[in-house]
Amino acid sequence: MAHYSTSKVASGDAGISSHSLRYCLSRLTMLMLVFGLGLPSAYGIEKIYLDSTDLNILVDENRLFHMIQIGESKVAIKLTTQVQHPDIVQFPSPTIDIPGTINPNDTAQITHDIWAYGKSPGHSEVTFNATPDGAIDLSTVFMRITVMHSQVISVISYIMGWIYFAAWSVSFYPQIYINYKRKSVVGLNFDFLALNIMGFTMYSLFNCGLYFSPEIQSEYLNRHPRSVNPVQLNDVFFSLHAAFATLVTITQCCIYERESQRVSMTGRCILSAFLVVVLVAVGLGAGGELAWLDFLYICSYIKLCITLIKYVPQAYMNYKRKSTVGWSIGNIFLDFVGGFLSILQMTLNAYNYNDWISFFGDATKFGLGLFSLVFDIFFILQHYVFYREGREFIIVDSSDEGSNMTSSGEGREYFMVNFWNGDEKKYDLDVKA
Repeated sequence: MAHYSTSKVASGDAGISSHSLRYCLSRLTMLMLVFGLGLPSAYGIEKIYLDSTDLNILVDENRLFHMIQIGESKVAIKLTTQVQHPDIVQFPSPTIDIPGTINPNDTAQITHDIWAYGKSPGHSEVTFNATPDGAIDLSTVFMRITVMHSQVISVISYIMGWIYFAAWSVSFYPQIYINYKRKSVVGLNFDFLALNIMGFTMYSLFNCGLYFSPEIQSEYLNRHPRSVNPVQLNDVFFSLHAAFATLVTITQCCIYERESQRVSMTGRCILSAFLVVVLVAVGLGAGGELAWLDFLYICSYIKLCITLIKYVPQAYMNYKRKSTVGWSIGNIFLDFVGGFLSILQMTLNAYNYNDWISFFGDATKFGLGLFSLVFDIFFILQHYVFYREGREFIIVDSSDEGSNMTSSGEGREYFMVNFWNGDEKKYDLDVKA
């Protein structure tokens, strides 16, 4: 008897536990379907969304936007705005009341007017909460609001962005042209070219991956749910165009006179180290140990490292030769214009949006821009101040017997002759009349 009673009780406990488990699972499944998946069966609302997720307004300006509701609700729902920075943006009417309907129309479209007021310059996110809790899924309903001092400054900043984009894009062609005109690449450092093609290849991978790959875009949005894709079409164009222009220059190095120039051993070691990092990252990505988004981040870090060091070989070569002949100063001027306008745009945006934290906090962008400007100024000094004696003018008297030169009215013509390290190497004879 004792044994029988113990078995019966144990069996009963097991039955109750099994029944409770099935009951809990069924309730959990129903709750997930109703609330977690946002199905309209509980309240009748199919969807709620905003007509815009980005809003730009001026200080002391009221701006209207709309919330669109698809389907009527079975019960009354109150939506409340949640402002990230109330000192930047405010809502005169922070709540929206959605009335309940006995027989809700699932296809009805209802528009709610919402007014936003810009109190001070800056950026703020706005989300919404629903009462009762779980009445509707609002996880994708949000807005990024930017309050600015001046619309004019915003337009000027936009124009500057396109100007420096054009300047940087065109900056590759003066070097290509001078190589073609001289039929020589003597004076152009090959380490600079090798680092450049590696850097722009990495930059192109980063931009194309984030812009064209749905899988990588999904990874990015999962990590930053309310962010926009940081890569735009002009970024893709610039990186691919820069890689192409650099390849054209490298092709010129293969067909034009280059004397004994080649990529140095130091340059090869640096490039090999970067290549090893890329190959290891690719292997980890293919094996599922590294997310492809992180692989793209590694590519971008390599590009940043290359930007920091790529000008050093050319500057050192100019110093050793005591000449800038063969190195296009037009490239430097355009790069300087692009870098200067880029930093000026950052300054204007920081003032317009009162966002100096981002200005100084983005050390990478600001530091690289400033670093490039410093090198541009150094190259300009090399060209026009330090090594001016590397470009001398001599006077040829074309009236001398045996001369085939055509003479000017005074019988003299001016030619530019380049002297490297005190010795005559190769002459670029340009008539100065």
